[in-house]
Amino acid sequence: MKASEVRKAFYTSIPVMSGYIVLGIGFGILLRNAGFGVLWAFAMSAAIYAGSMQYLGISLLSGAAGLLTAAAATLVVNARHLFYGISMIGRYKDAGRYKPYLIFALTDETYSLLCGGNVPEGADPNRYRFFVSLFNHMYWILGSVLGSLLGAVIPFSTAGIEFSMTALFIASLTGQWMKRSNRLPALVGLGSTLLCLILFGPERFLIPAMLVITLALTLLRGRLRGREARE
Repeated sequence: MKASEVRKAFYTSIPVMSGYIVLGIGFGILLRNAGFGVLWAFAMSAAIYAGSMQYLGISLLSGAAGLLTAAAATLVVNARHLFYGISMIGRYKDAGRYKPYLIFALTDETYSLLCGGNVPEGADPNRYRFFVSLFNHMYWILGSVLGSLLGAVIPFSTAGIEFSMTALFIASLTGQWMKRSNRLPALVGLGSTLLCLILFGPERFLIPAMLVITLALTLLRGRLRGREARE
């Protein structure tokens, strides 16, 4: 392992750091207000590591939801990760000992950093992706623990704090939009999502939107690859 690989992975993860720490703090505060202490915050962030699902998990814990309800909610909320995983098969197939953790740690923001396949010159791809994933995971745990500790000593109004996850998704999209000249995938995603939102409503649009996006990008794969090659 080279120190330069760790350093490069850290620099790559910096855009996620501020977002994850702030979002984690919000989660920790909400969890503390629901009556669950710092050990719960650490355990959920270390073992579950799914921002939107952890926010929903607070309601499930508070309402004493059953196992089947929790499992169904998790499947619906995190179904998008199935599509992330499919698109990363080629990059992760030779990851060896890093593969289990890379699969576990593939969050929305980590995916946005790694999906382009750009690895710094001279870095081992698998180690580099591992450390990017690890740094992001550490930021989330740190934020959650800090939020729980702050929530124990400082009174907070939690009104609207759940919007912080949406804000991070918007920031991630904006970063990708500004960095890439080929914006067709983003436009396909936005258009498909809006269409499914209109057709299926806010409670049921997520999975249909992911299916439409996957189908559209699969059909456009040849065109997208040709454009990337020209660039």
